[in-house]
Amino acid sequence: MSRYCLQCGKANNACICGWIKPIDCSVRVVILQHPSESKRPMGTAKILQLSLDRSDIWIGEDFSQHLALNALLQDEQTESLILYPSEHSQSLESVAKRNNKLTAENKHLCLILLDGTWKKAYKMWQLSTNLHSLPCVALPDTLQGNYRIRKAPTEQHLSTVEAGFHALSALEPQTDFSPLLTAFTNMVDFQIAQMPDGVFERNYKS
Repeated sequence: MSRYCLQCGKANNACICGWIKPIDCSVRVVILQHPSESKRPMGTAKILQLSLDRSDIWIGEDFSQHLALNALLQDEQTESLILYPSEHSQSLESVAKRNNKLTAENKHLCLILLDGTWKKAYKMWQLSTNLHSLPCVALPDTLQGNYRIRKAPTEQHLSTVEAGFHALSALEPQTDFSPLLTAFTNMVDFQIAQMPDGVFERNYKS
């Protein structure tokens, strides 16, 4: 018998499937995941994939020649954008208006997320030249993350599921994406509860 859940990929005693709630979302989500992130037991991208029917996780570092991604980027019925901060990034609110128009035209919006540390996500961006022509969108810099079990440079660094939650909430405000954060919070709380006394306070709590 496998020690790991066949659905979420996490250890059976840390399975997150019971916290997952399906969400009907018109926006397609594609997560480009760095190989090192796929091995992390406390990664959050799986919450997005399990919660959203129209979502995929593709693992790699250089996606320039990724067949499925390139087919998606060439699909005339899909408008793709990437959540990545740059000097040319658009606001999510402005893109949300376009999403309503696309839906009326029976077309779809696709949100691409980079899943990795900031350094690794930057390298993925640099190598994956097929992403460079896509419109970039950015989250407000006032948001604060709640990823208490992983060190982050600042409180403004969000986990992948938190970034996805805020982006999708802006793009599709009529949909309730709060189950994403509920599953995330439950996962974090569970992991903290498994730590020996004092470990969380010493290593993670400021």
